[in-house]
Amino acid sequence: MDMVRAHVLCCGGTGCTSSGCEAIIKEMETQLAANGLEKEIKVIKTGCFGLCALGPVMIVYPEGCFYSRVQAEDVKEIVEEHLLKGRIVKRLLYKETIEEDKIKSLNEVDFYKKQKRIALRNCGVIDPENIDEYIAFDGYKALGKCLTELSPTDVIEEIKKSGLRGRGGGGFPTGLKWQFAAASQNEKKYVCCNADEGDPGAFMDRSILEGDPHAVIEAMAIAGYAIGADQGYVYIRAEYPIAVKRLQIAIDQAKEYGLLGKGIFGTDFNFDLEIRLGAGAFVCGEETALMTSIEGKRGEPRPRPPFPAVKGLWEKPTILNNVETYANIPQIINNGADWFGSMGTEKSKGTKVFALGGKINNTGLVEIPMGTTLREIVEEIGGGIPNGKKFKAAQTGGPSGGCIPAHLMDTPIDYDSLIAIGSMMGSGGLIVMDEDNCMVDIAKFFLEFTVDESCGKCTPCRIGTRRLLELLTKITEGKGTMEDIDKMEELCYSIKESSLCGLGQTAPNPVLSTLRYFRDEYEAHVRDKVCPAGVCKALSKYMIDPEKCKGCSLCARQCPVGAISGEVRSPFVIAQDKCIKCGACMSGCKFGAIYKK
Repeated sequence: MDMVRAHVLCCGGTGCTSSGCEAIIKEMETQLAANGLEKEIKVIKTGCFGLCALGPVMIVYPEGCFYSRVQAEDVKEIVEEHLLKGRIVKRLLYKETIEEDKIKSLNEVDFYKKQKRIALRNCGVIDPENIDEYIAFDGYKALGKCLTELSPTDVIEEIKKSGLRGRGGGGFPTGLKWQFAAASQNEKKYVCCNADEGDPGAFMDRSILEGDPHAVIEAMAIAGYAIGADQGYVYIRAEYPIAVKRLQIAIDQAKEYGLLGKGIFGTDFNFDLEIRLGAGAFVCGEETALMTSIEGKRGEPRPRPPFPAVKGLWEKPTILNNVETYANIPQIINNGADWFGSMGTEKSKGTKVFALGGKINNTGLVEIPMGTTLREIVEEIGGGIPNGKKFKAAQTGGPSGGCIPAHLMDTPIDYDSLIAIGSMMGSGGLIVMDEDNCMVDIAKFFLEFTVDESCGKCTPCRIGTRRLLELLTKITEGKGTMEDIDKMEELCYSIKESSLCGLGQTAPNPVLSTLRYFRDEYEAHVRDKVCPAGVCKALSKYMIDPEKCKGCSLCARQCPVGAISGEVRSPFVIAQDKCIKCGACMSGCKFGAIYKK
């Protein structure tokens, strides 16, 4: 093997790919060749490093220099200065890693120091398209241990003892689910992986498959051994092309190495794996709808019971876990249930991956021990709210979750604590909102999503959510009444109690949580015909401050409907009955004289 003196790790996740990482890697290889360094420096395209706000990202080892927002034109300088002459290019360093003349390790940076990477342990560390690198980091060691040292019952007991709960939203104990499937008597069983991930703003599972696909393959094989299954399916949405490509490469490599197929590790255990592409239907994140889709039918949920562990895919016993749940399995087998159980809280063990987005400085992917507070995530890991704005709320659980207001920022993030305040863990989307967000509009946004994504099979979801959206729309247009608020609340509970599947049962959560914590905003929309945040267009007004207006007439010239009038060098006025609230006047005013009320 050729020895190299430095490794250049370039993020190849979706975010950095969209920002031009392929051009950066190509230019890096060109510049290394031009300087005769191609045999001394190894360039590795990895998965996501987590700090997506700074992409494209590059880390150079052994120094550990974290270069951020790298562009192709910066590569020549990095090669000639850093890699050739040993002089670090400080202007490209992530500022948080600089302390006087010393470069801090990533574990000392606010974004990373409170994280504990288990599911993400190899993301940004290895080449996801190279099985040898995964094996070098203890890959497939857990599968070998299970097949040669542990019985299927031992494996299930270890997972049960760890306290691992499903990371896809419901939080059902993983070991218990496996136990039910193992106890079902049938000549054929299946292992399924939910990589559909339809929540707006969620990209946890995608990033794991892009950065460490072998971890999921290994875990599914372990699950197959534990329940007595010889076939697995990964259901992944077609909108994840990089994840699909790398997962298929990993499956092919595992088969070539004899880690999938027949007689794995020289035993009589057989297990194969296939990919099934989803068309992006949110309802197919529900387990029975997902299995129906794999079968080639329209993705609609089935009544439960019977549960999939008894009657699932093709009416055979089936287990379904999501990507993040599986990513924890090899580490639990390698390090023990007690090690995993030492992290988190009493009822929520281990860590949780969140896609941190919205009004936050450090957007990206974070993995934190269960029990970490929302305040720690937002203010320390997330770096606070941009532009000095105040934190208003955070939405966890996507369209199925709820809003957490500012006075509950010290709530621990775990399954039970979130449910107690009207939200839920969900798959891990965490969207931060500031004072400029209207909570009525936020509830309307998530409800629009669930209305569009309802499969239409049951009336409460198909019709109930649409009636709920109509009431919300009426309120945001300034036409609502106080009775409408009461109607909405009553309708929410009816939908929750009578819908067939989890999509319908949780669809009202954003409405209920915003009503619970931001009822005053609903009342302002109804009683005062005002949107306090100035978001709802029908209730907003653009006004001209006569003290600041210079009478330049630019606003009048930019108004597409002639709603602004006045004389040059005198304050102009906006005719509210003509104004279409497009905002062209405010964006064009050079004196800050126009404001939104």
